[in-house]
Amino acid sequence: MSMSMKDEILKRLLASSGEAVSGQELADSLGVSRTAIWKHMQTLQEEGYTFETVKKKGYMLTGVPNSLSPTQIELFLNTERFGREIHYFDVVDSTQTIAHKLAQEGAPDGTIVISEEQTAGRGRMARPWESANGTGIWMTIILRPDVSPQQASSFTLVVAVAVTMAIKTLYKHVEPTIKWPNDLLINGKKCTGILTEMQAEADLVQALLVGIGINANQLESDFSPDIADIATSLRIAAGEEINRAALVATILQYLEQFTALYVKEGFSSIKALWEQMSCTIGQRIEVTTLRERFEGIASGITDDGVLQLTQNDGTIRTIYSGDIKIL
Repeated sequence: MSMSMKDEILKRLLASSGEAVSGQELADSLGVSRTAIWKHMQTLQEEGYTFETVKKKGYMLTGVPNSLSPTQIELFLNTERFGREIHYFDVVDSTQTIAHKLAQEGAPDGTIVISEEQTAGRGRMARPWESANGTGIWMTIILRPDVSPQQASSFTLVVAVAVTMAIKTLYKHVEPTIKWPNDLLINGKKCTGILTEMQAEADLVQALLVGIGINANQLESDFSPDIADIATSLRIAAGEEINRAALVATILQYLEQFTALYVKEGFSSIKALWEQMSCTIGQRIEVTTLRERFEGIASGITDDGVLQLTQNDGTIRTIYSGDIKIL
């Protein structure tokens, strides 16, 4: 991941642990003038970073915004590939759209596209997704697993496990549950949506585009009236502000781990974890597909991640896709 001069300065300030960093030493080590350093410091202030100038010592970082910048994410990153190339934006229409283009241009495995705001965020079936500025995590990860298109159909469930594990690791008293196939709920309200799309040939996955939308720091008043009763955020559940960069890095760590396991052993190796985290299995649900609507008990998932529904007459129905409502 190439780093701009401004980000290199920020990286050194963040690594100083509250100690002052000499402007002259920054200039000398980076091969630029003191004036250039000062201009970059001004830009960082405009982005929400605060400093004190300590006489004869330099710049001391006193405040850091809750940002998703590559430098912030890199502070917490503990992966080999995932997140090592980051495309960061203030505003985009959709990170998914940008990721599709980058994947076609050969972006490497583990590249992420992340933005502070989306103006046309979308979920499954092209449904709109509210993506307000600076409150959530709106990102798409480009993955290139060595699997067939048929195997890839269960990958959304793998992502759900990775995101759930990341949230529980950082916020131990928050208990997200997975609603098949692509939602995370907290206390019955949606906090996360996952959208997996594929670029593939007949027998080869060229790229998986994993879109993850997380309501991180919204307050109850931030949700529009039409979703206020069904949406929540991690901040509401945790009772504290969420460090979004730390959460992104932790998600990438678990996703790298579970993707490797998925490629090596298939979804069956992750299935038990998914079932433990699910709020769907054992529940009576209503399933809506493009052609019909029906009810039954969600009795389990197959080793391929396909939902099994036990109907009133005892027959098992296999659900490959559809919307479900827990009754």
